Amino acid sequence: MTFNLLANAANIVFICVIAALLIAFFVWSFVSNKKKQKNFNDTINAIKPGSKVKTIGGVCGEVVEIDDEENTFVLKTGTSDGEGVSYLKFDKQAIYQTDAKPEAAKKEEKPVSEEAPAAEEGAVSEQKEENESEEKNK
Repeated sequence: MTFNLLANAANIVFICVIAALLIAFFVWSFVSNKKKQKNFNDTINAIKPGSKVKTIGGVCGEVVEIDDEENTFVLKTGTSDGEGVSYLKFDKQAIYQTDAKPEAAKKEEKPVSEEAPAAEEGAVSEQKEENESEEKNK
């Protein structure tokens, strides 16, 4: 009788562990998809005229105009020499790739670019010191 109770308890624990793992997987999947969707929306909202875009249909070009009310954009396609240029209107959700960066990423890049001039100034001052020491040695 006690063996039967232990076997039932082990089965219940096993089922609870499997259920907890399934719930954790679904929560993780939901959070991951939500994060990807947010990143995609941020990228789409960062597109401005002049951005390079590739659509899900494989059409590549440069954004000329954006209409936020209709959620569309006009894409300029054709050759670079100006012959055979055409303008196509797409829904923003048709964007597959773009060179536009979300504003948050640009803000994170600024401190890095601010450090670079400081490093350049340090290199310039070191070079001046080297030049001065060489002049003194002559």
